[in-house]
Amino acid sequence: MSVAAPPEPPGPPSGVPGFVSSVWRVARQVASDPRPRGILQAAPRTAAFLTRANARTAAGALDETVVPVRPSPGLAAQVLLDEVMIAAFRHPRLLPRAGDYETAARDLAEARAVLEAGGWLDDPAGYHGTPAAPDLVVHRHGQVPGMRYEHLAFPSAWEPRPGEPGRDRWLSYTANRTAHAWIARARAGSRSWVVCVHGFGMGSNPLLDLNAFRASQLVRAGLNVAVVVLPMHGKRSAGRALGEGFMSIDLVDSMHGIAQAAWDTRRLVAWLRREEGAEKVGVMGHSLGGHVVSLVAGIEPGLDCVIAGIPVVDLPDLYRRHSPPAIARRAEHHAVLGAPADAVHKVVSPLALDCLVPPDGRFIFAGLGDRMATFGHAHRLWMHWGRPRLATYEGGHVGFYWSGAVRRFVTDSLEAAGLLRAAP
Repeated sequence: MSVAAPPEPPGPPSGVPGFVSSVWRVARQVASDPRPRGILQAAPRTAAFLTRANARTAAGALDETVVPVRPSPGLAAQVLLDEVMIAAFRHPRLLPRAGDYETAARDLAEARAVLEAGGWLDDPAGYHGTPAAPDLVVHRHGQVPGMRYEHLAFPSAWEPRPGEPGRDRWLSYTANRTAHAWIARARAGSRSWVVCVHGFGMGSNPLLDLNAFRASQLVRAGLNVAVVVLPMHGKRSAGRALGEGFMSIDLVDSMHGIAQAAWDTRRLVAWLRREEGAEKVGVMGHSLGGHVVSLVAGIEPGLDCVIAGIPVVDLPDLYRRHSPPAIARRAEHHAVLGAPADAVHKVVSPLALDCLVPPDGRFIFAGLGDRMATFGHAHRLWMHWGRPRLATYEGGHVGFYWSGAVRRFVTDSLEAAGLLRAAP
């Protein structure tokens, strides 16, 4: 079943000058681009969020699981920034075309049947194999301001299971078959490592990726840092828009991307334990990377801590929330973002797994005004993990980087887990 495309707007009258025709074409492109409309709606959406947050805080006075949100000019500014960023991410190139909905619906229905037949909807952890440490690892040395680093490359060796829909498509992304990571080493003799996973759209610049996790400070404090590049990002994107093929309307591809990211992270952990003698290992992720490390914490034994920062934990929910209205209607019509998507993503959902990290090694931080991942995702993970230590800041999705509370929380978390020595 398909949805008819909206009728094309009438073109300019025949015989008009070339300049008028050019203006007309530009006007049509702008009208079909959701970004300008989203930017114009940013301020009203910000006001609506602050109103809802205020009401929810008041209504939750008797519920200890409700985290209060106090509107302020600073919070409003960061919420507005998030809304503008959400609009900017809606690049027409990343939006689904008419035929994509039928393909996505067919893939989801087939994937759900395959996962159900394999018993993995009842046992999501069983979907994930145990990766071996890679034998072939290529090292390249580099330097960014204030820090030396190594660029590691190794075969991912992850593949969708035979019979899974989308397998051939995923394997056709040749560059994605090689995993990449940035490593910054502490002083000689340190056997403690934190393996980090960046957010959507990053992975191509070691300076930005390492600084997002404040690697230079952690290295000076005696902690080795490794940042895993997500599938379909950086050198793994083969010239596509960053993340294209990972975050698409075909939720089977998104599920494969998360599964491969978790595999690559665990593969690097295995290598660090075997080749680097890692004794203490923690994982930390931001945004989409928070989803990955939360999943890893449910399938990788022996980790000392997990820090989920501004985490996404439910991609179908994220898609439903952020899809432009026209796309949401088509997706709903084809059942692309409904029950089949939720079922397929169960095998990569940290909310469907018991966390293997001890309770005192679980940490979460999130922005109360986050409009991209939304605080609700972090709250769901916090509840599922038994309400471990949670740090909040009055800001949006990227506001964590400037938050002193988050900096102190991450340092305290790594010290509590034994990865960092407490400062005198």
